[in-house]
Amino acid sequence: MAAMTTTTLNPGAAPDRPDAPRQDVRIIGLIGLAHGTSHFFHLLLPPLFPAFIREFGFSYAELGLLVTTFFVVSGIGQALAGFLVDRVGARPVLWAALSSFVAASLAAANAHGMAGLALAAIFAGLGNAPFHPVDFTILNKRVSPRNLGHAFSVHGLTGNLGWAAAPVFSIGLATVFGNWRAAYVGMALVALGVLALVVWQRDLLDDRVPTATPARTPAGPTAQDREHPLAFLRLPSVWLCFSFFFFTTAALAAVQSFASPALTMLYGLPLERTAFVVTGYMLCGAVGMVLGGFLLTRTERLERNIAAAMMLAAVLLALAGTGWLPAWPAALGAAAAGFGTGLAGPSRDMLIRQAAPAGATGRVYGLVYSGLDLGFALAAPAFGALMDHHWPGAVFLGSAGMLLLGVVVASAVGRGIVARRGG
Repeated sequence: MAAMTTTTLNPGAAPDRPDAPRQDVRIIGLIGLAHGTSHFFHLLLPPLFPAFIREFGFSYAELGLLVTTFFVVSGIGQALAGFLVDRVGARPVLWAALSSFVAASLAAANAHGMAGLALAAIFAGLGNAPFHPVDFTILNKRVSPRNLGHAFSVHGLTGNLGWAAAPVFSIGLATVFGNWRAAYVGMALVALGVLALVVWQRDLLDDRVPTATPARTPAGPTAQDREHPLAFLRLPSVWLCFSFFFFTTAALAAVQSFASPALTMLYGLPLERTAFVVTGYMLCGAVGMVLGGFLLTRTERLERNIAAAMMLAAVLLALAGTGWLPAWPAALGAAAAGFGTGLAGPSRDMLIRQAAPAGATGRVYGLVYSGLDLGFALAAPAFGALMDHHWPGAVFLGSAGMLLLGVVVASAVGRGIVARRGG
């Protein structure tokens, strides 16, 4: 039954094959590693913001503009990358993206002010832009339908692990070598290693390999609509999913960039320890992702999964922002909120798959996930300004509010799906 559902929702998927389990595991692992690397480079700069403040005298609002630069470049690039992936294939775009991460790391290592850091942010944004169109195109075309659920779960899990690893890696190297520039040399080596691996295993990632395409169900765009590359823009569900990503990512941006200094300001905890709250948030999110994959198979009303999970996260973040809790319970609660956002992840990805018409996988994922980039771009300087005004509690309260707006949008998507099915 699960395979039938996946085939209907994903008409471009690879057919089940006798050798599917072994090959699928390898493909899922490679794409998971690449996706984790892209999330790792989301945090190229934020973990070392305190070092930049000490060396260059920047404010948090100024540093927030670096995050904005990254995500503006990534957001515009992601929407365009979907068209590029549909035209030239995902594999060469993946190689170019990883090469951009190498350039970003070297630019950061050699930065001597805002211009150098901005150049690093631009290269990193260019590298990040294609990953969701690339990843989901390869997974949809190369992984058999019965294993796609596991593929999406691993994809989300590795993204969270990439986020979790970045601050530990960069702060750790900077501490060991006594120089924040050494951290960026290490990050360049990480990107080079992943690039070498995906080039070596390039045959597994060839999305141009012919696949059997089951007939599409009558529901959805007509054949004439599918022929036009912009026809998917008329689908309300696509724009609702875009909005969902915008709101939920604004919350994530606040936590990733400012949770650590906000907890220090609000509760007086040492910055060296609160830096790992972000890692805890991502690790909790990874656990939520795994459990969310199982939860997904047990319900058809995906928006209800999303609402319950994200409301849990919103409550925990709001409690951390009130200042009512003792210091360490507040920090642990902020980290535990990641479980709720992770739990919602697989259901979220399933909603997007339902919104994608045949032949437009790259374009839909590119547009929808550019909402993620826009959320990061606008939220980072806004929450940075709150920090500069010494309102650390607003970081957590604002994050909770953004998650609740995401719940509203997800509910609208769910109602639209039910109405389209006539139920």
